[in-house]
Amino acid sequence: MFEPIHALFNNAALRKVLVRYRMVLGIALVALLFWQLGWRAENFWLAFTVSMAGEFIQLWCFASLDKNASLAFRGPYSLVRNPMYLGRYFIVLGLLLLLDHGRLPVIVGYTVIYWFYLVNRVKREEALLKEVFGQSYADYCSEVRPFLPRLTPCSNGSLAFWDKRLFRNCHGSRNLIGTLIVWALIAWLLFR
Repeated sequence: MFEPIHALFNNAALRKVLVRYRMVLGIALVALLFWQLGWRAENFWLAFTVSMAGEFIQLWCFASLDKNASLAFRGPYSLVRNPMYLGRYFIVLGLLLLLDHGRLPVIVGYTVIYWFYLVNRVKREEALLKEVFGQSYADYCSEVRPFLPRLTPCSNGSLAFWDKRLFRNCHGSRNLIGTLIVWALIAWLLFR
């Protein structure tokens, strides 16, 4: 039933275009939404909090992930296999909470689209990780769910983990600065 949708999300040519122009497309889409639907200043602090919670999850992922060099099972990866995508979901959800009219349909639409993106992206990534890490990745997958976090860290994981070197290598500070600039601009537009 959903095969055409999955095929669309796995179209290599489309993915290449979307990755190349993702910032421009994202900014244009958010600007269009706010221009058409308006914003609510009274939702600012809730929206900011949700977005920054997502940003913190993403930053914690940056400080816990040594991409393709070692299996990530510490920090947020000790609770869920794909925490970075969950963090990104909340970053954008926070922005959408600012919408005035039609907020619920936009959030539901965003959630459905993001789910298809997430499921297909993770499927491709997990195939690669199985090749790179073999049995140790299979063991990790048997203990840690892909999207729904555990209540306690996995057996060989540590929740309290933050590696400054990994954080710097993943450009976590640039990500945080970019997110804060977006929110400062929104605050300026709402409260000037």
